[in-house]
Amino acid sequence: MKKFTKSSLTLAMTGAMYVAVSMLSGCATLNAVPASRLPPELLGRTRNTMQQISISRLRQDEPAVYQISSGDVLGIYIENVLGVEGEAPPVHFPESGDQPPALGFPVPVREDGTLALPLIQPINVDGLTLPQTQEAIQVAYASADIRADSIIVTLMRRRMYRVTVIREEEGGKENVTKRGTGKTIDLPAYENDLLHALNETGGMPGLDAKNEIYILRGDFADGEERDRMIAAIQGCREPCTCPPEIPEHPSVIVIPIRYYPEKPPTFTQDDIILKTGDVIYIASRDREKFYTGGTMTGGEHLLPRDYDLDVLGAIAIGGGKAASGGTGIGGINGGGGAGGGTGIGPSELIVIRKLPCGGQIAIKIDLNKALADGGERILVQPEDTLILRYTIAEEIANAALRTISFNFLFSGLSGGGI
Repeated sequence: MKKFTKSSLTLAMTGAMYVAVSMLSGCATLNAVPASRLPPELLGRTRNTMQQISISRLRQDEPAVYQISSGDVLGIYIENVLGVEGEAPPVHFPESGDQPPALGFPVPVREDGTLALPLIQPINVDGLTLPQTQEAIQVAYASADIRADSIIVTLMRRRMYRVTVIREEEGGKENVTKRGTGKTIDLPAYENDLLHALNETGGMPGLDAKNEIYILRGDFADGEERDRMIAAIQGCREPCTCPPEIPEHPSVIVIPIRYYPEKPPTFTQDDIILKTGDVIYIASRDREKFYTGGTMTGGEHLLPRDYDLDVLGAIAIGGGKAASGGTGIGGINGGGGAGGGTGIGPSELIVIRKLPCGGQIAIKIDLNKALADGGERILVQPEDTLILRYTIAEEIANAALRTISFNFLFSGLSGGGI
């Protein structure tokens, strides 16, 4: 085999450089804005300053004594009226362990908050305690001149509120084959709040869920009205204008889980108390992803929910490696001109970011500078596309290094008599 000479080596290196320049001439014309010139509104706000909401704000305060209302079932014993003289009142043992046994016959509190008892007109007991209800019954029978001895009033079954909880996140559960769950639950009085509903259906929102919880109230007409309003806003396609924010709707309550210090949540205790027919909705963060390509492994990745991710961290997630030399980013396994981990690594990152009013902008980042300059390490935003690539100089240098390696290899083989 013929050995390579100096002239043949120079010719090979020159040819490799020409090919590299020709292949990259189109990429070099990309009109990208340096990260240092990016306006603040496109940088995105850090999440590190956000605060966690107090869990105690998601539950209601229990009253000192139980107050009766529609839907409760009372145990009532009235000797000579509801019960025979000389016989012990019936005893009811509740299924739940947080309620003591009840004495008497079951009497439900009707929808208008009244009790229907024999021989007298209905008694309004809405908002009364058990002792107050017992006193009201005694007064009612005494007023009707009816003998009613040994009146006993106990709570047999608390009123229940039926709500629906829809969760789109996986919540970190193993062996999940379908994303999202829906469950209808019954919550007893004074436990009919957001915290108890979450505890019954998997706990606080998972990391793949948004940092807010929606409570949907109202009837079908309210939901239909809001759907029409949102469709009209999102259907507006006037050029050069951003769509207006969707106005608040009285049938939708938004409960933030994390918030910025200057905007603390202003919801009240009444907002987190649930009624029959309410729907709790926890949305997933399906669109809070970024995408990688170029010399990185192509794919989509979910952004962290509660902390920031800069471009260097995103490159590590996408398969990048920190270089040992001064180039910033080393070779990618089996990628580009770095020769599978040898040579000069890519140092140019292009971030394609969507603009709020449509369109996109290309941001150029020098990764060599980013290692020392925090201003170059911009935060990754939802739907960003990160393309890691070589500069022209890096491609030429890597082509030259490969040519030299090839020449020495075959020179050695020729010297060995092959």
